[in-house]
Amino acid sequence: MGRGKIQIKKIENPTSRQVTYSKRRLGIMKKAKELTVLCDAQVFLIMFSSSGKLAEYCGPSPDINEILHRYQKVTGIDIWHAEYERMQNTLKDLNEINQKLRSEIRQRIGENLDELDIKELRGLEQNLEEAHRIVRRRKFHVIATQTDTYKKKLKSTREIYGALMHELELEGESRECNFDADDLLYNEDDRLGLVYESHDLNF
Repeated sequence: MGRGKIQIKKIENPTSRQVTYSKRRLGIMKKAKELTVLCDAQVFLIMFSSSGKLAEYCGPSPDINEILHRYQKVTGIDIWHAEYERMQNTLKDLNEINQKLRSEIRQRIGENLDELDIKELRGLEQNLEEAHRIVRRRKFHVIATQTDTYKKKLKSTREIYGALMHELELEGESRECNFDADDLLYNEDDRLGLVYESHDLNF
């Protein structure tokens, strides 16, 4: 029983569409490889899925740049022109921004001020004052943060010191108690000895 023909139109179900794409992508890749081997053809294949995933095939011998160059030569279409123009415009914009930033930096350190009028000088002065306030505010914030950190470290160190001193005091008291008990035992033995000696003498 043969398979029925599939109507060539967009598959609405996303899952079915992805399955069909995966199967046919493998099929067209296989055909491209067969053309490369059987017919000594230079094949360069690019595909993008609906999700933007790239699939490509290029024959083992040709270089991609060589194929694109031959394509441009045969068709007369410059595929790089639009991209080149876009890159040139981007480079021009970046150069203008760079020059503007360099000029502002020089002006902020007091250079190239002759070309500024009184309004621009006032604006530059206001910007410098605002920048100075921001820097000072940041400096005070850093100092306050460091001070709080040092206070916490000092408090922790003092607590550790107090705990160690307390342990030393307890250890010292324990030693004194042991020393007093030994003295009492010694004194008691001495008194008993004296009693025995006195009894012997009287006897």
